[in-house]
Amino acid sequence: MSIRYTDSSEMRLSEKLWQVNWSMIMLLCFIAAIGFTILYSAANGSLEPWAMQQMIRFAVGVVILLAAAVVDIRFWLRSAYAFYFLSLSLLVAMEIFGASGSGVQRWIDTGFFQFQPSEIMKVFLVLALARYFHGTDSKNVDKSIYLVAPLAMTAVPAILIMRQPDLGTATMLFVISGVMFFLAGVRIWKVTLLALGALAAIPVGWQFLHDYQKKRLLAFLDPESDPLGTGYHIIQSKIALGSGGVFGKGFLLGSQSHLNFLPEKQTDFVFTMLAEEFGFVGAFSLIGLYMLLVVYGFSIALKSRSHFGRLAALGLTTTFFLYFFINIAMVMGVIPVAGVPLPLVSYGGTAMLTLMFSFGIITGVHVHRNQRISQYQTGQME
Repeated sequence: MSIRYTDSSEMRLSEKLWQVNWSMIMLLCFIAAIGFTILYSAANGSLEPWAMQQMIRFAVGVVILLAAAVVDIRFWLRSAYAFYFLSLSLLVAMEIFGASGSGVQRWIDTGFFQFQPSEIMKVFLVLALARYFHGTDSKNVDKSIYLVAPLAMTAVPAILIMRQPDLGTATMLFVISGVMFFLAGVRIWKVTLLALGALAAIPVGWQFLHDYQKKRLLAFLDPESDPLGTGYHIIQSKIALGSGGVFGKGFLLGSQSHLNFLPEKQTDFVFTMLAEEFGFVGAFSLIGLYMLLVVYGFSIALKSRSHFGRLAALGLTTTFFLYFFINIAMVMGVIPVAGVPLPLVSYGGTAMLTLMFSFGIITGVHVHRNQRISQYQTGQME
């Protein structure tokens, strides 16, 4: 399968940097600064051990973002499958070389740093699906036979991730894929049918869950049934959220977090700490900034003249939305605790760098928004 490019001219590096959406990058910096502030507070007014490392990671992430943005979008199209299978290979390697932490096995330890292949898969699954649907004719995209391959591309890594076990990330992959199917033109009733099939499989899947996962789901339904055990996290989170009120208790004055009643305050429950210290106003402001980034992402996608670029930007923006939606819903007790970080705010290296790379791809779609990639109606790219 070959590819034909119909761009009128190649932009120089300086021209590409000029085309970068700097307003969106400044918004990313502002949200990250909020994260640094909360991590500083979580350490009781110290840059160590979390805030300083997060600053360094974000700086590296900005470099990664700009590097990804100036790379020709056709490179990401050509390489989408290769990166997908590389990510899949890393997930397989997890079965052999994965490092365990907190009773789970989600990291690969290189000796210099640790990273989570599941976070990387979220990005490259989107790119792989974008390439697949880019090369599929619009008349065929809704035919069942053409959905077998993308379903397998989703199911295989999801199963590997569930084995770690990481039910939250596996669920995210299925939701992201469902959105990609819909955006590519698959009829909504087929997407709904797949979702209903997944729900119908819950009783079967329950048998394969670990005991702690079952307890976590039961605690979601009734946290008071085990207030000092599996229900402790969500109970303390709700107390902290409520105690913040409208304007919060003040910076460095959150009692639930600073007295260590709030667990995982630098990672999964960092939004709760923000709400306790800055109240409803601070929490709602952060949500507003997140939604503004989503608007940027969708706007960039809709302006792209490349079908691959549109699908990639829409898919990655949806992934970002799921990150903060799931995390915030989790700490509020709306959904079970899933271990999904709050983007750009929660402490963590792989999630931070992966998100910055994602926004690099989205920015690259904007830089190359006038780039055309033609294809035959048979679905074979010329």
